[in-house]
Amino acid sequence: MYSTSASTVIQAPRKRVWEALTKPEIVKQYFFGTDLVTDWVPGSSLVFRGEWEGKQYEDHGTVREFEPERTLSYDYWSSFSGHEDTPERRQIIRFDLTDADGGVKVTVHQSNADTQERADHSKKNWEGVLAGLKKLLES
Repeated sequence: MYSTSASTVIQAPRKRVWEALTKPEIVKQYFFGTDLVTDWVPGSSLVFRGEWEGKQYEDHGTVREFEPERTLSYDYWSSFSGHEDTPERRQIIRFDLTDADGGVKVTVHQSNADTQERADHSKKNWEGVLAGLKKLLES
């Protein structure tokens, strides 16, 4: 299996960065207009809903870890994957926050991709998401 990661340093308080990663109304502003539904309790479901290039999607996952202002992770199945939603096919997404250069370094790791091509595609998506997050929080 393949993995990838992306990171950026955001000049904003850690609490504000954390809220932007976890509050659905903020997530929607930088994450492709996605509606996020979860309570962030480990073991709970996580749903991303929206429209991408004219197609409706509903992606599913399960919250794995949630340590406020430090880390969160979830497993994830994309309705665009072309695969059935089975536990072994779910990718693992993990966000880590660390102090850096007077701001907060946000690193996202994605693992369990079935091809290098999918991992590379995910890296580009995460770089775009993080750029949008940075722009939103630093403006």
